[in-house]
Amino acid sequence: MGLLDDGTGWQGKVFSDGWRAAHGGVLATTEPATGAVLAEVGLADAEDVAAATTRAALAQPEWAATIGPARAAVLREAAAVLSANRAEFEQWLVREGGAVPGKAAFEVDLALGELWEAAALPTQPCGHLLPSSEPGRESIARRVPLGVVGVISPWNFPLILSIRAVAPALALGNAVVLKPDAQTAVSGGTLVARLFEAAGLPPGLLHVLAGDAVPGAALAADPRVAMIAFTGSTAVGREVGVTAGRTLKRVSLELGGNNALLVLDDADLEIASSAGAWGAFLHQGQVCMTAGRHIVHESVADEYLERLAKRAQSLPVGDPFTGQVALGPLINSRQRDNVHRIVEQTVEAGAEIRTGGTYEDLFYRPTVLAGVTSTMPAFREEIFGPVAPVVVVRDDDEAVAVANDTEYGLVAAVQTGSVDRGRQIAARLRTGIVHINDQTLNNDAYAPFGGTGASGNGSRFGSQSSWDEFTQWQWVTSREQAHGFPF
Repeated sequence: MGLLDDGTGWQGKVFSDGWRAAHGGVLATTEPATGAVLAEVGLADAEDVAAATTRAALAQPEWAATIGPARAAVLREAAAVLSANRAEFEQWLVREGGAVPGKAAFEVDLALGELWEAAALPTQPCGHLLPSSEPGRESIARRVPLGVVGVISPWNFPLILSIRAVAPALALGNAVVLKPDAQTAVSGGTLVARLFEAAGLPPGLLHVLAGDAVPGAALAADPRVAMIAFTGSTAVGREVGVTAGRTLKRVSLELGGNNALLVLDDADLEIASSAGAWGAFLHQGQVCMTAGRHIVHESVADEYLERLAKRAQSLPVGDPFTGQVALGPLINSRQRDNVHRIVEQTVEAGAEIRTGGTYEDLFYRPTVLAGVTSTMPAFREEIFGPVAPVVVVRDDDEAVAVANDTEYGLVAAVQTGSVDRGRQIAARLRTGIVHINDQTLNNDAYAPFGGTGASGNGSRFGSQSSWDEFTQWQWVTSREQAHGFPF
């Protein structure tokens, strides 16, 4: 029996002090590959958000006062529950999110890593003994929880992008209100609620309210919320930042990317094209770290294009739940139409389709575009689809200039025969993350993750970085006896 098959009564409800009806009604979650309705969850509104933040604010102080080993034990139990039920989580990621099984398994592994790292936080040192400017006075700086943390997570990696904020926030003594995307309300929300419920998290500390922009905006504006951790598009992230700023709450924005894969003239092109295909086509290109621009030295560009197109042509596309495929469906028709618009407009501007550029229903063929320049839509926009635009450059200097010619700054990768050459280029790239002789899609639970510019407001979500994100410093001094002052 799985977590969702134990008679909990979660269907059509939100999780907020148990499972209850939502004021916003009921939301159907569907399978993008077939259109079938998979389940119903509660659709939260602003009233649900207000009730959840009020209850979370009441429950949080006792949780913050709970000893660190006890909080750590809940996180370890959550990891054990996830490990024991991983097949259920993986199936939901495949059916609700359109993931191929390998991607779903990878996402569960990432979530387990985040839980294990979060479980280590409460038993680490949480402050410093400071030197004092006056005799007889003790001076310390200690980390204290923020209070209530709001988490808004997207649909593309719904489990990990919820867990990576929920887990460390709870571990460090906060309460959490999670608003998962409506398109992946179960795999990004309901399952997370059941995971912590089964792990023994005390009531009132985690609320899961699926919904659209309405509960998200209410969460960002709520004065009881001390922080918003948002992962999603740059356009929505800007709105969240503005709304949250009105109540002066902390804002963590992990946004989009238009990431560059640089292929130098000394690269192994068989390996580089493999990195390019993986970076561009994993999860149908619906990843903020996708290799969205392939910047290739002119002396090797023809061969790279040939190898990349051959790889793309060999990738099967279809229903990941019923077939052995490399690519599943795009999340919805709006996303598919936007991907196709970018491809068509780029071709109209002078680029050439080497392979792909077609679709059936939500299944878009992996696409390779040649002759792309910096003025074309496929270069300027975040595509969020299985499209690999290839830009040809003369030398390293032009490669760096082209890579930096974007408002985004999340991740880049460099393929080269010389690590030193790669490091020199990495030092000139304006991104939060650079990988040398690798592809752009990398994530470790213990490494800081984040970008610059339109990709977000800094690196976060690594285990030690979580202290900076989900706590604040409090300076405390004490004396054995009080003393007087000049007046």
